[in-house]
Amino acid sequence: MFASRPASAPDFLLSRPHGSVRTQGSMETFTDPEDAITALRDNRVEMVVGALPFAIGGDVALTVPEKIIREDGPLEPHAYYRLGPGAQLHARLTGVEPSREEHIARVQAAINTIERTCLEKVVLARRVDIGFDEPTDPLLVAARLIDGSPTNNGFIADLSPAGGGTLVGSSPEVLIKKQGSTISAYPLAGSVPRGGDKVEDELRGRSLLESSKDALEHQFVVDALRGHLEPLCSQLSIPSRPELMRTREMWHLATPITGQLKDSGVSALELALVVHPTPAICGTPTEAAAALIETAEDPRGFYAGAVGWSDASGDGEFMVAIRCAEVAADCLSARAWAGGGIVADSVPVDEFDETTAKLGTLLRALGISASAG
Repeated sequence: MFASRPASAPDFLLSRPHGSVRTQGSMETFTDPEDAITALRDNRVEMVVGALPFAIGGDVALTVPEKIIREDGPLEPHAYYRLGPGAQLHARLTGVEPSREEHIARVQAAINTIERTCLEKVVLARRVDIGFDEPTDPLLVAARLIDGSPTNNGFIADLSPAGGGTLVGSSPEVLIKKQGSTISAYPLAGSVPRGGDKVEDELRGRSLLESSKDALEHQFVVDALRGHLEPLCSQLSIPSRPELMRTREMWHLATPITGQLKDSGVSALELALVVHPTPAICGTPTEAAAALIETAEDPRGFYAGAVGWSDASGDGEFMVAIRCAEVAADCLSARAWAGGGIVADSVPVDEFDETTAKLGTLLRALGISASAG
């Protein structure tokens, strides 16, 4: 469809500050992750790349690439997508679901459920639908998201193996990373929009760090990761308190987790399937939270899933699929989501404001007013 793309244009990309993977072409695809795991274990393939959906048991979109290019640092978008003929983009907002009033009502209903059932946390999301005036290259959307990230975080994943379009995003949250026997994760949970000036911004960050509500929301995620990873590790290091992490739009509570695997042969893909979905994007207990999400929302598809790669040595990295959009196969529309964790002490209006701020990442990249979300 986009014949004038640069020859270096990737079909898959994971751009990270410490190193990036870019691939082209497809030799084989998988919709069942167990088939991909077997192919890696048998050394039949060098690498698989792609995305896992939010729903447990749903079709994955994994590809065996023809060409693999590894870089030592993050990737800069090609000039074609900055100044060249591929830089033009005209987008408009075509729908928002749910409305402000309905989302506030959903949050309150979730709080009521938390107060009377075993549910302790659930992540509720809002979505925006975007239309393009003409077919728009998903790689252009990805380029703008990468340019908007202070650390050039970004990803591109072909969803056609699972019947979808292209997932693009700029996620700051590491689901799992594996190198040799060393693993790491960087969960985010507990968030507040950035302030309008330096004083207000710093105050908001400090308030988040001192918030008991957000500390509880974050602890659910840390405890879940500890429960999944501890049996697999000979050593697991988890700080007792989270740290502050910031993006252009948000302050987040974050915990850097590191560990040493007992079995270094376990692949990054297998680890991703073990820990996904975390309470950061679903809730706890998982089954109860997922059931509420299924009732309250339209299917999320690959939003709040994971995007990444895993090679035959077992190394790899998967990011949580947030701050992202799924561009339709015809490249005429896209859908984006943003969610927030709900616990007993959540304030419904604040939860709406949080999703609006998070949606700002994508809307600004598309030239749409962030307040439109």
